[in-house]
Formats: sequence, structure tokens, C-alpha cells
Amino acid sequence: MAASTHWIATATAQAVLERGGNAFDASVAAAFVLHVVEPHLNGPGGDLVAIFQPVDAAAPTVLMGQGPAPAGATIEHYRSEGLELTPGAGGLASAVPGAVDAWLLLLRDHGTWELTDVLAYAIGYARDGHPLVAGAAATIARVAELFREDWPTSADLWVPGGEIPVAGQIMRNPAYAEVLDSLVHASCTVRDDGPVGRAARIDAARRDWKTGIVAHEASAFLSQPHRHSGGGLHAAVITADDFASFDAGYEPAITREFRGRTIAKAGAWTQGPALLQTLGLLEPLADDLLDPSQEEGAHTILEAQKLAYADRDAWFGDDDVDLDALLSADYLDARRSQITSQASAEFRPGPLPGRTPFRPPLRTTYDAPTVGTGEPTVARTGETRGDTCHLDVIDRWGNIVSATPSGGWLQSSPTVPALGFCLGTRLQMTWLEPGHPSSLVAGRRPRTTLTPTLVLRDGTPEFAIGSPGGDQQDQWQVLALLRIIVGGYTPQQAIDAPALHTTSMPESFWPRTWTPAGAVVENRLGDSLIEGLERRGHRVTRAGDWALGRVSAVGRDAATGFLWGAANPRGMQGYAAGR
Repeated sequence: MAASTHWIATATAQAVLERGGNAFDASVAAAFVLHVVEPHLNGPGGDLVAIFQPVDAAAPTVLMGQGPAPAGATIEHYRSEGLELTPGAGGLASAVPGAVDAWLLLLRDHGTWELTDVLAYAIGYARDGHPLVAGAAATIARVAELFREDWPTSADLWVPGGEIPVAGQIMRNPAYAEVLDSLVHASCTVRDDGPVGRAARIDAARRDWKTGIVAHEASAFLSQPHRHSGGGLHAAVITADDFASFDAGYEPAITREFRGRTIAKAGAWTQGPALLQTLGLLEPLADDLLDPSQEEGAHTILEAQKLAYADRDAWFGDDDVDLDALLSADYLDARRSQITSQASAEFRPGPLPGRTPFRPPLRTTYDAPTVGTGEPTVARTGETRGDTCHLDVIDRWGNIVSATPSGGWLQSSPTVPALGFCLGTRLQMTWLEPGHPSSLVAGRRPRTTLTPTLVLRDGTPEFAIGSPGGDQQDQWQVLALLRIIVGGYTPQQAIDAPALHTTSMPESFWPRTWTPAGAVVENRLGDSLIEGLERRGHRVTRAGDWALGRVSAVGRDAATGFLWGAANPRGMQGYAAGR
């Protein structure tokens, strides 16, 4: 069973499963296809967080594909460039790309297929073409002026012949097909036919990615000054040595019990533990307070999320984060007492003994033009508020994967012409104020919003779930989890149900603004509920009937052993398939 944010990726994963591949083979094949068919939501120059559990493993594992800040990325340098924030678009915001190495690592250690077979799908779609989805067409239209005036290599690829492409138009990316071919060719230098040879072939491709044409072309091209968000011309600091120094890896998952399930997330270098804290705040409350389709439940969920995300912004990062204290019963009890019947418009991180919480700059205004109010948006100047994709796979043996690849969006930075893709902008999630776990520090990972989820029951994986959406990823997942675990919804019903989220937090994306007491809702929640939230003091934005959330999930019914899949209908793009 496979589910993702694009039907072609789901079909690719399913094709691999039908041909005898396992969930890891299928996930990697589909992920490289996502680079091609959702280029506005992720790319090979981006990053990845996944959580998985092989059938013979005792616990879930996190696949870490988040590259760090380059060696030259320092607060002093960025301040000397006249910057108060790390840019939201342009090469100065580029962390070391981590997604490709992470996918290849997963394939090497847990897959069964050869690299040439896994990459054949993506190579075919890049070389022979695929229909451009409406979201990608709209994104290109928004940034076409930037491309024409300042990023001509991006215009050459995405505005072919000077004409903005339309939804459904066949798009090709032969340069990226050549990059993938070069990885296959590098792998073929190893002739051993056994499993040792297979691993060595994949490692040869990893070395080629980190030390070959990709590293040298990307770093040389972005070393030339180019337009960044905010209007300035800057040169990137990433070098070929930065590419060579990064290795993807594995980490233990962070878990918490909730209503008879074990919820597994990545560590505090992601926002994942905020979901665990939100569930911890909600768990002892009455069921109706956990129902987002009732006014009091919607209000309570929003208020709990504000507290959890204030702690995220105050404490989380690639550093020593005391999650034991933040998830402890006493701490959660104290925080839960701060939830009242009225909406809070304050930034309220909790205290930890002997430590001072970081208080980020709280900006409420943003001068650059953006488009849209619901799903995270793209500005005409290139910065993007959290667009991402997601992929879930479970195979016949019980191997399961939940993965959220992102970054390297076509609008992130100028396209490297020899590669057919650009580098990402994950460093925009770092602060240029020193001394915080999320401060910009060379060699440190930016605190990412990527946050897939694995749910276990009695120690056995029950389902994988996740969503795109930047700061909203776990907020939308919480709604689905509450509806499935507490409300008794089927997974598809939970995903289809109307969504909401808070914007009463500093955004993780440039320019890091916030809306005190802000809440964004789907109209289908109903006038009575929405007006009730407004009476409680929430500053409500109505996003439309089907505008929020892009959750997908796959799982296994413990009672019957049957597999299931569920995908988001919003945008008519996500798809689940299986048999």
C-alpha cells in the first residue's frame, strides 16, 4: 500500500511493490519521482526526514537527511551582508543538501533493488516528460518575473520559450536525467554481483553525488552574486567541501504514549516533539475537548498547540534540548493549567530550571507580496512558506515508511544549469541572534519543520502518517490522530474532515512573522463553530471549504491483517493505492 501527495509517485511505489520490491525500494523510487513531478514542493537539492520500522526491528528509526549549515555560514558573515534574517530565497539560505544521500543510504541498508532499477522511473519522467500539476504551474507563474529579470537559468528551464507553462503541459528536465544517469554510471564501476557488491555500488553513487559534478557545479554557480529575498545581491557560501563532509544517518525515534498508542517522532532538531507535547497536554481531557468539530474542542486544541509551539521556538534546535523535562507529567500539568476559555494572544514558552527561554523577534508585518491564505504560500520574490510533499509505504511483509522530503523547490534559488535543479533554503529557519539552539552556526542543522509520524500499537507499527505544510504539518496531523484514535473515524474520514490551525507563533519561514491569536479554518467547520472561536478572541481567517491539510497515511488493521491507505483529496493531486 502506498500513499503520497502525487499520483505518479504513488503509482511508482506501487509498481515497485508489485514487482517484488519492499517498502524501502518503493519509497526511494517514488521519492526520486517526486523530485521530478512536484518540483515546486521538493527537489534533489533539498532535505528529508523519515521514520521507518523494518518488520524484524523492535523499534522505529529516524532517517536523518537534514544537511547542516555550510562552514562559511556564520552570523557574523550574514550580518556583514546587511541581513537581519537569513533570506527566504537565494543561495545564502542553502544548507548542505541531504535528501539524495539519505535516500541512497536507506536503499543500501534496507532495500533489495539495484540503484539502476530504482532510478529508472525518475529518469524516465525527467527525460520523457510528465504533466505539470496545477500547483507547479501556479508557482511558476508567481515567480516568472523574478526568473526573467534575475534568475535567467531558472527561466530557461521553467519558462521555456518565454511562455509560462500551463497545468497539464508536458515538462521535461533532461539535465536532471543526466545527473541521475551519472549516479547509475558511478554505481556500475563495481562489478561484484552479490549483496556486498550491491551496497558498494550504492556507496559509489553516494560518493559521486557528494564529490562529483553536483557538488562542484552547484557551489561554483551559486558563488556568483544573485538576487535574494529582500532584494539584495549576495553570493552563497556553500562549497564543494561542504557537500563532501555530509553523511546522512540514523537516529532513535522519540516516543510518547497516547490513548493506547505509541506515537514516534524525530528529535528536537525537527518540530516533531511539539506534536508529542500537544498530545500530552490533551490526553487527560474529556473526549469532547479533543474533538476539532466542536467549538470547545477546536478552541482547546488551538490553545494547546500555541503552548507547544512556543516551547518549540524557545527550546528546540540541533543542540542539547531537555525533552525529558518538556514532556514530563509535572511540566505538562503546569502548562495545561494555562489553557482558559479565551484565546491567548501571547507568546508563552514554559520555564526550565536554570535556563532562560529564547524569545524570538515577534514581527507582525511583512512587506513582500504573497499569494493565498491557506496552504503555505509562495511570494513573487521566491520565498516559500513551507511547501513540501509526503510519502507513506507499507509492504506485504510489514516494513513501513513515513517520509517527508522537502526543500530545493524550483523557486528556492537560481537553477544550476548543468544540474536541472536548485539548492534549498532550509537555513531560513535559523536565527541571526546568537546563543539559541536554532541560531545559525556552521556545521549545525537548522531546526526543520519536516515531521513524519509512525503510530504503534502494542509495539507493532499500526500506521504511518504525515503531511506537507510547514508549521502546519503536525497541526494537521494532530487533527487526524485525534479523529482516528479518539473519535473513531476511519483514516480517510479523518483526512477528509475539515481542518484548522493556529498562526499564533513566529513562522519558521522568512520573514518569521506571526499573528497573535491567529487561527485559519476551513469553512466546512460551520458558521456556529467559527463564530464561537471569534467570540473567544481568535482572529479567524476563513481559507475556503477544502483548503487546509494534505495528510496521507497507510497502515495495517491489527484484527484482520489487511492493509489500508488514505490520501488527501484537496487539490485533486494526492493518491493512495494498493492491493
